Amino acid sequence: MLPGYRDAVKRYVHFRLAPRIDRAEDVVQEVFLAAWENLGAYRGSSSLESWLMGIARNKVPDYYRAHSREPQALEPVEPGIKIDSPHPEFDDHLDKESARKKTWEILKQLPEKYRCALVWRYWDECSIKTMAMRIGKTEKAMERILARARDEFRWAWDQQ
Repeated sequence: MLPGYRDAVKRYVHFRLAPRIDRAEDVVQEVFLAAWENLGAYRGSSSLESWLMGIARNKVPDYYRAHSREPQALEPVEPGIKIDSPHPEFDDHLDKESARKKTWEILKQLPEKYRCALVWRYWDECSIKTMAMRIGKTEKAMERILARARDEFRWAWDQQ
């Protein structure tokens, strides 16, 4: 396997699956398995890294779609932070980690269509058009679902 490419794909998948980095290695393996199976489709019109990253960009949403109905799918993994000496950026890290945990807890409480809409839009960076096509709705209907999802999320955020 190409170590430099593997590292780039792994970094991307880890970032996109945070805080579910425990599943990242499985997704990285799926990326390279798909690349191996479709090697004949690689035309060389882009770099190999770009081609692999394109596969990764498709595999991460596949993971979320496949696991969106599992109740434990969005539970955060405890990071197990180990600190030997105080760092000034540690408080910032704790604040970000706390916000990330709170975000995932709220997402788990939302109805599935709202949770999926928010994950697709903000983590998978899907367009409204793509999201609407996925669920078989019009773009206007998808915009309304996303607006309601944001409102529900904000309300839940303020309640906690």
